[in-house]
Amino acid sequence: MANNPEGGTSVSPFVIGLLCRCPRCGRGKLFSGLLDVAETCTRCELDLSVHDTGDGPAVFVILIVGGLAVTLAFVVETSFAPPIWAHLIYQIPFILGASILCLRPLKATLIALQYRHSVGRFDGRFDGDRDG
Repeated sequence: MANNPEGGTSVSPFVIGLLCRCPRCGRGKLFSGLLDVAETCTRCELDLSVHDTGDGPAVFVILIVGGLAVTLAFVVETSFAPPIWAHLIYQIPFILGASILCLRPLKATLIALQYRHSVGRFDGRFDGDRDG
């Protein structure tokens, strides 16, 4: 992947996020575990320990998975009208599975966006130290 003159890769941060790759080189692994961000990139040695996505990925997961779960419940209810306990049988695994599947790429995408826009300390400075 080619580098931009500004310092990031030419690949979209959304593609890098979906692939869970390093925001600089686009090749190294971003995670060392399920949601544990690696200390450094294995390829370009970018310091990944300075990231801070906070609760951002969880908020997006709640909104996306919540909307899908309500839509699914509406479709099942209007089509089959099962008892309330039957909704729990499919909703709990759906919500847990979708949340786990969405959380990792959303966290990676937010880290890639932070790197692209030099948020936090990816540029070697603190947030309030933009002038020099």
